[in-house]
Amino acid sequence: MDLTRRRFLELTGSAAAAALAHELFGLPELNAQNTGAGKPSEALSALAEVALARAKKLGATYADIRINRYRDQVVALRSTPDLATGKLNHVPAVRDTGSFGFGVRVIANGTWGFAASRIVTKDEIARVAAEAVAVAKANSALQKQPVRLSPVKAYVDKYTTPHQRNPFDVPIAEKLALLERANAEVKAVPKVFSANSTLVAHSEDKFFASSEGSRIQQYILQCYGQVTAAARDLERRVSRQRNYSPSPYTAGWEAIEEHDLPGNGRRIGEEVVEHLSAPPVTPGRKDLVLMPNHLALTIHESIGHSTELDRALGYEANLAGTSFLTPDKMGKFRIGSEIMNIQGDRTLPRGMSTVGYDDDGVKATEFDIVKNGVFQHFQTIRDQAHLVGEKESRGCCYADSFDSIPFQRIPNVWLKAGTKPMTLDDLIAAVDDGILIDGRGSWSIDQQRYNFQFGGDAFWEIKGGKKGNMISRVAYQSRSTDFWSSFEATADQRFWQNHGLTSDGKGQPTQINAMSHGSSPSLFRRINVLLTD
Repeated sequence: MDLTRRRFLELTGSAAAAALAHELFGLPELNAQNTGAGKPSEALSALAEVALARAKKLGATYADIRINRYRDQVVALRSTPDLATGKLNHVPAVRDTGSFGFGVRVIANGTWGFAASRIVTKDEIARVAAEAVAVAKANSALQKQPVRLSPVKAYVDKYTTPHQRNPFDVPIAEKLALLERANAEVKAVPKVFSANSTLVAHSEDKFFASSEGSRIQQYILQCYGQVTAAARDLERRVSRQRNYSPSPYTAGWEAIEEHDLPGNGRRIGEEVVEHLSAPPVTPGRKDLVLMPNHLALTIHESIGHSTELDRALGYEANLAGTSFLTPDKMGKFRIGSEIMNIQGDRTLPRGMSTVGYDDDGVKATEFDIVKNGVFQHFQTIRDQAHLVGEKESRGCCYADSFDSIPFQRIPNVWLKAGTKPMTLDDLIAAVDDGILIDGRGSWSIDQQRYNFQFGGDAFWEIKGGKKGNMISRVAYQSRSTDFWSSFEATADQRFWQNHGLTSDGKGQPTQINAMSHGSSPSLFRRINVLLTD
């Protein structure tokens, strides 16, 4: 391949940026204790001062800067037989990408302005800060009310996702060997057509400084793995998949090892073959026992999105939609049964939205979204709190890149476990005619997050209090308030599981973020079940 001048400059520029980022951020700390007394990089603080001083000189009443470095690695292995020879082909794929840059946000003339660049030098930071102020002043012609920020303490701290082994330090060969063992277990089951497995690691070095005195450096680390088995019946022209998708975590390689991908390969191989010949569901009103890895998406769509304040106020109506919940319903609107208690939380251990501080510089916190079935609080950020009569932000501000403007996103939103001793077997024993649903499937929900339909990854019939054989082609349909009002029981804390989602999109331009939705296995009565496809 010929090396063009343009390509040469791109490569040398990328190498210089990578070296600078490494020098600025340093190596992440293993087994971090996060005492609240960490010391951020002095070099990053010095760069930030350039932006803050420039913005103030040009008339900004508030300014902050985020200097961020990202790295994403995906290692995958597809094991599929050659259609002509039957020989098993293992096709690996490796992608390792990164980015580095900064964004400056200001308030001038009572209006937000934002600008960003991937050239991290003092001159460029000063230029971009001036551009952000100019954007704010231009936007102010359309501003009806000046931006109001809720107060926040000035923090000087360093936070690191607790982890024992950084997944980026694990050799690619070791990762591929793990995936090959997982795929081999899946393929050991007769009638399984193919196996696919994936390992993902994501890191974010982020430094935040504000004109109010905060200097915060963070290292956020996420990783997860997945194995998929596929089976097909060519005569009936039917195919099925079964996934083992343990929760994504903010954690290190130790979480991947805990998930034991090879150890679950044989199980999902056997289940996908059973699913291939499973009879279709008989539609009608049935009781549902939903596993945590399934209920996570239902919580996300029906409660996570509906309690975003910007949606409720119509700010996201163009793309994401609005909400059936409005500010006048806070503290008095019943969403579900008395046992429905849902938390908003950015402190949850291993939660995918767990951080030390949000992108407003607000310390991570936990709050009631639903208490005893009654809606309590929206998710908010600093410039929203006063809109619902609150004095503090709920710490839900974040962006997916240095060149994306931070805005309100879903934190970890999780359902509390039952307070009385109860097991999954107890829930099944309480069902005469129902379905046990595991894993995620197709879904659909309206723009107000009110009418919905969800599928799943695997389904078992429950008859007379006993778990029976697998069934297929299942979906259920309800309205958010009807569904949560039918919530009758949930297993206790011993069975509570966290489950992360990694690709939640919102905003224009769209931003992608991650969060977790934990729960225990839960029982819902008399839900409308559909026969699909």
